[in-house]
Amino acid sequence: MGTTQLESVPEPKYWHLKTVLSEALDSEFSVGEILPNERDLAARFGVARATLRQALEQLELEGRLQRRRGVGTTVAPPRVGVAVGTEQHAWPGAAEDAWQSVGCVLAAPPAAVADVLETGSEEPVHTVRRSRVSHGQPVAAELLYIPESSVPDLSAIDTPSATARARAVLRELQRLELEGQDRAVELGSARADDAKELDRLPGAPVLVVTTRFFAEGRTAAVSVATYRADTCRLTFADSGGVEIHHGPERQAS
Repeated sequence: MGTTQLESVPEPKYWHLKTVLSEALDSEFSVGEILPNERDLAARFGVARATLRQALEQLELEGRLQRRRGVGTTVAPPRVGVAVGTEQHAWPGAAEDAWQSVGCVLAAPPAAVADVLETGSEEPVHTVRRSRVSHGQPVAAELLYIPESSVPDLSAIDTPSATARARAVLRELQRLELEGQDRAVELGSARADDAKELDRLPGAPVLVVTTRFFAEGRTAAVSVATYRADTCRLTFADSGGVEIHHGPERQAS
């Protein structure tokens, strides 16, 4: 590869470099291909490695690149369309739920969750961990917080299986009449436990979807779902709409 020098431009240098790199990804690299190391890329484009890192981080955020443990930086596949909450009147764990239960513990939730649930800061709640897979790859991890008051008739769970405990809690939750739900989406960084489950590095960009479920005039459960921002395109309706696929011939489907 030859050396490409960047011209002086009014926009930040890393932003212009991002555009140049994006064009190179379309014309020179294929999905899954490993990029040259930072030293070689910085030399090719005549920039400092700090500028290069900024451009690479932006491309990762936009879903063009992926950082993988023990592999390096690779060209990302097209984003996966993931439907979020198309059914507005169903509890987690109901029929056709795309999530898989992983485990369940009884523990005090984060302070912000306790405030929403209106439980005491030290009051334990059922914390169900679930995961979601699409096209054979992990796309999201969820923590579902359910206070004991929402499942008052839950019988003692003496099974050693964490997944069995999770299913029992979700079955009992579905006895309540769901009155509604609301959601908020924000950009975040993957925590160590979520990063491990999603096969990403800690600090990788993620989309955090927080959902409150209402029953009996109160918040009966709270879901905090962490989606991979580099591979997911979230949709909030029955129709997924337009998905943009990155490639040599960019096209919409």
